[in-house]
Amino acid sequence: MKSNTINIALVDDNTFMLRSVEEKLSLFEDVVVKTSNEGGSALLEQLEDDAIYDLILMDIEMPGLSGIETTAIVKQKYPHIKVVMFTVFDNDENIFKAIQAGADGYLLKDVNPEVLYKGINDTLNGGAAMNPSIAMKALKLLRNPQVNFSKKEKCEISLTSREITVLEQLGSGLSYTKIAENLIISPSTVRKHIENIYRKLQVHNKLEAVDLARRQNLI
Repeated sequence: MKSNTINIALVDDNTFMLRSVEEKLSLFEDVVVKTSNEGGSALLEQLEDDAIYDLILMDIEMPGLSGIETTAIVKQKYPHIKVVMFTVFDNDENIFKAIQAGADGYLLKDVNPEVLYKGINDTLNGGAAMNPSIAMKALKLLRNPQVNFSKKEKCEISLTSREITVLEQLGSGLSYTKIAENLIISPSTVRKHIENIYRKLQVHNKLEAVDLARRQNLI
């Protein structure tokens, strides 16, 4: 690490959880929570003005950009920033997607302050912060990655030109509101298009939709 201060960003749509994590980290003098955001889009806007962060603690399930989608964008634009997924969800799909997005670690929110602090330091020093149960699942997924998307890769996909346009803008990290402005339609219409896209692609979130569409050369 380049300095004695660890600059942290917190991202979680639950304000109570943000305060709880800040309290945990306040026990350690070298940790500075520079910002706490309630969504991925807000974080990305802030990083455009100031990207001097060592690590981001990122929730997964958030409205708008999910934590996994936000992580993929952060790792592409700001590869020097470490990202640790900080969530209550430990299912295989989330772990696999987080690894694909470039996450540097994966911790559950019920960890005590000392484990969280150690995980942050381990990650900044080249390791990967993970609860033991997460580490076991990650190892299993790495041993057998072909189980994911095998059925989806074989499906025949037919999207309308408007759905493809929406998906392209979604893949650029734009919000529903911004897409609606660009296409001169209502946000509810954008949401309906995205629901249709998810159904046709047999996916559950934006990251899966964009990833599959790119592999299928749809966008």
